[in-house]
Amino acid sequence: MTTVLETNSLGKRYRRRWALRDCTLAIPEGTVVGLVGPNGAGKSTLLHLAVGLLQPTSGTIDVLGGHPADGTAQLGRVGFVAQDTPTYAGLTVAKHLRMGAWLNPAWDEQLAENRIQRLGLDPRQRAGSLSGGQRAQLALTVAIAKRPELLLLDEPVASLDPLARREFLQDLMEIVAEHGVTVVLSSHLVADLERVCDYLVVLAASRVQLAGEVTALLASHHRLSGPRRDTSTLPGNQEVIEESHTDKQSTLLVRTDDPILDPTWIVKPVTLDDLVIAYMSQARDVGPSRPRALEVLQ
Repeated sequence: MTTVLETNSLGKRYRRRWALRDCTLAIPEGTVVGLVGPNGAGKSTLLHLAVGLLQPTSGTIDVLGGHPADGTAQLGRVGFVAQDTPTYAGLTVAKHLRMGAWLNPAWDEQLAENRIQRLGLDPRQRAGSLSGGQRAQLALTVAIAKRPELLLLDEPVASLDPLARREFLQDLMEIVAEHGVTVVLSSHLVADLERVCDYLVVLAASRVQLAGEVTALLASHHRLSGPRRDTSTLPGNQEVIEESHTDKQSTLLVRTDDPILDPTWIVKPVTLDDLVIAYMSQARDVGPSRPRALEVLQ
């Protein structure tokens, strides 16, 4: 398996506060990765480290086999759209494309112009007068027209209305299909990620809580409900991620690669939203000083 982004015990600290800690990941090539977690979990920090805008306090990070932002060639292989899809309010759409061509040796002018035309953007219009969805599409156009191998998107749809979000994500999937780019999409909108992502990373309490292929993660987690049960009596191969109890009933979310054979349990599949909430809640309850053991699926 070829990895495009690999970290080992990566950490970033601001004075006494760790924004990211003990982050070990291996992002496979050709995937669309959903990077999800609550505000302040370290999502933006990880992406900023990946593009070289920040330097790590501890650990290592490799991007496309090299160090982030290590020279012009390495910069050209990575596209990045930061939070709020930044554009220059005083520049026209056409000048954004001209700037992109000037800064990026591998710039695909035909791709950029075709996208702008298809989106119905007026090349003479200033970015400051565009809608939020239009600015997001302009920023994505600039990022993809540089022909990157890895595209990093930091909550690009957070401020968009549902229709604009759907259009943005549809365009993103077309780009992935046409150009084979690997995408890391940071968001806290799980429903959006579920439509487009085949790999999931959950960040919470400044640490990686879960990582792996979406289909494998969903297959290895189960919602169990049945007569009240002491979780210490469960088989050793069933890890309890989340639990709730009443006087007569227990409801558990467990992780196991083996079938559930106990006939007293009602077994139901879980959703991506179930997984994300369960692992985020577990991280909150455990706290940053006592991280749970993590097995990263690769």
